Amino acid sequence: MVLVHPSIAIPLGALWGLPLDGLLSTQGIMVMLLAAYAGAMWMFLTSAPKVHTMMVSDLEVARDFYEGMLNLPVADVPLHYYYNYEQTLGTAGIDPFYASTASMGRSATTTMNSPDGLWYQLKKNTQLHVISGASLGEKNRQRHVCFDHDCLELVLLRAQSYGVRYKIRREKPLNFLVKDYDGRTIEMSEVAN
Repeated sequence: MVLVHPSIAIPLGALWGLPLDGLLSTQGIMVMLLAAYAGAMWMFLTSAPKVHTMMVSDLEVARDFYEGMLNLPVADVPLHYYYNYEQTLGTAGIDPFYASTASMGRSATTTMNSPDGLWYQLKKNTQLHVISGASLGEKNRQRHVCFDHDCLELVLLRAQSYGVRYKIRREKPLNFLVKDYDGRTIEMSEVAN
């Protein structure tokens, strides 16, 4: 492209010091789109919260403890965590009509789109994902098991700040007991790697 003046012909890219002919080509536009996409993905992934997972023996007891005693705010499921959740479960090819007839009382949308477990905000950019699957401990204690030491430390600090009765049994791997409002003992255990 050339900017034509009555006396001088100046290439348009020379005004900004860029070769605009290359930037405005198909290849140049594609490179700019890819760079913009990479920048958007970088911003999305770096702003995503860190997620700690805690496995518990009873979700309702856990809900009473985390929401009631520790007063943790309920958090939204982070987008990066369950993006394309249906495809990872192998249900992408299931017709919603057939899924709704086979859902046994639950609607197909809640079955396929709702992530399992409970979600809480631990810190500004840190979330706690509570899922079922832990076995009962000795003396039928509720168990909350985690693979991350930092997660258990945050829960312990929260329990200490809210005046929850606790007893540290072991520092490494971290293991402590807490009492809930109903007098149940909950064992918080870090699984050693």
